[in-house]
Amino acid sequence: MQLPIYMDHHATTPVDQRVVDAMLPYLCEKFGNVASTHCFGQEVKDGCLNARTDVANLIGATANEIVFTSGATESNNTALKGVAEGNQHKGKHLISCVTEHRSVLDTLSYLEGRGFEVTLLPVDSDGKVTVQQVKEAIRQGAEGSTDRTTLVTLMGANNEIGTIHPIEEVGTMLKDMDIVFHVDGAQAAGKVPFDVKKFHVDLLSISGHKIYGPKGIGALYIRDRAVEQMNLGPLLHGGSQEGGLRAGTLPVHLVVGLGKAAQLCSGDHLLEENDRLFQLRETLYNGIKKVANVSINGHPTDRLPGNLNLTFHDIDSELLGIGLKGIAFSSTSACSSSSAKPSHVLTSIGCTDTQALSSARFGLGRRNTLKEVEYVVERVAQTVRKFAKVAG
Repeated sequence: MQLPIYMDHHATTPVDQRVVDAMLPYLCEKFGNVASTHCFGQEVKDGCLNARTDVANLIGATANEIVFTSGATESNNTALKGVAEGNQHKGKHLISCVTEHRSVLDTLSYLEGRGFEVTLLPVDSDGKVTVQQVKEAIRQGAEGSTDRTTLVTLMGANNEIGTIHPIEEVGTMLKDMDIVFHVDGAQAAGKVPFDVKKFHVDLLSISGHKIYGPKGIGALYIRDRAVEQMNLGPLLHGGSQEGGLRAGTLPVHLVVGLGKAAQLCSGDHLLEENDRLFQLRETLYNGIKKVANVSINGHPTDRLPGNLNLTFHDIDSELLGIGLKGIAFSSTSACSSSSAKPSHVLTSIGCTDTQALSSARFGLGRRNTLKEVEYVVERVAQTVRKFAKVAG
């Protein structure tokens, strides 16, 4: 075992060596432009098609339903802005949840400034919304007004507390309504089984660097490639790539990397890794709660297998970080770590500001071992003893 130990896999993941190996030929040897009709272009086109198929297989889709983007933030923006602005003749009411990622919440705030009305559903103490909440929030009033709902957007799994929303139940409820259902799948796709057809999802955002792929690449799933039916439009203009929805030359090496990463997260790979991470997480939780006064944040069972978010009642996360030097974990979401404010996710589930600022997220991943987990438990015990003694 070597230091430092990385337990922050919700923030980002190391690129799997098998992904690197798949990408390397597309940096120097296979360097053509996908749009080129000569042999150099055709060579890389095959690589992109294979990657598109692998990403589709991860979520139960087909290759022609996958649009490559720079990541989940762009996918979320494309989906939300595209659906909202393209369907405002039908209605201008949007539904989401208070614990969403900033790339969703900030996009919805932008849309509010353009005349849309947003309903942010509260969550229970485990961080979940219910199907009934979504159903009761839907408006079917005057066409073209804020009294008619056109979009529901929910994250598949929360990036801070790991809670998994009832996506299949919500999708089933919405499937016969003229309402688009978007899911931010950055933390769910490749981490828990996800079937867009079974769950009746219209749009799904995917991020490469959350599943051991490279940064700067992601995807947007579009059901049945129904771009015109959903009135989706591009964020970027200047080319007809990705079916006219995303201008710009495809970064082939990143696309191939995303495809390989998706392949390594599919099927039996996913189930085996989930079982391993669950066992590691339970060992970590059971060990920490024996040596520290903690409470768990998020749903006790309906959560990501590698997620453990704890509130430490006798020590704040800053002191915990000092004591756990050499161990990478998170005291807040990586996307909001520049802010001294308490996590909006933790306060939404009932944590006080003090409790939220005394919380830590451990994100277990592919490289973590039982020895590392046992070492972290011992370091937590030492840290709590040390600072309790100083306080006394």
